[in-house]
Amino acid sequence: MPTDDLKIELPDEAATARAGRLLGRIAPAGTVVALMGPLGAGKTAFTRAMAEGLEVADLAAVNSPTFTLLQHYTGRLTMHHCDTYRLKRPEEFDDLGAEEWLRSGGVCVVEWADRVAHLLPEDLLAVALEIEDPTRRVLRAQATGPFHADLLEKWERALGTARGTE
Repeated sequence: MPTDDLKIELPDEAATARAGRLLGRIAPAGTVVALMGPLGAGKTAFTRAMAEGLEVADLAAVNSPTFTLLQHYTGRLTMHHCDTYRLKRPEEFDDLGAEEWLRSGGVCVVEWADRVAHLLPEDLLAVALEIEDPTRRVLRAQATGPFHADLLEKWERALGTARGTE
């Protein structure tokens, strides 16, 4: 679970989408987002919003890859979206070609990242979504290295500037 390097109150789905969209807009090649949270916390909605920010044309295709486990979307950068919820063993993550797509120069989003944390790069952006009530969420984010610390700082500035303007 990330510490409170960044904590955002998300009062509704629109706020969750805004946060994801802004992250997608500023995410550089090489971004790895380790997404965590319980079922129903909004991980896939956040990912879809990131895809929108990355200018993925077919947002309807961005859904939970629970059964296919890994999907790729073309936008400003290629987005690799992995859901590890149904993996029986963490080693199955490697079988998906994780090493290749994590270093592909695109943007990688790994849902249920805590299940494969030891297989993820050391430098990433850990994002946890917590359920406060049926519509309200709290997002906590932490960068674990210098590349993503720079991204986290830019995201925090973008969120501060965009509050209520999108």
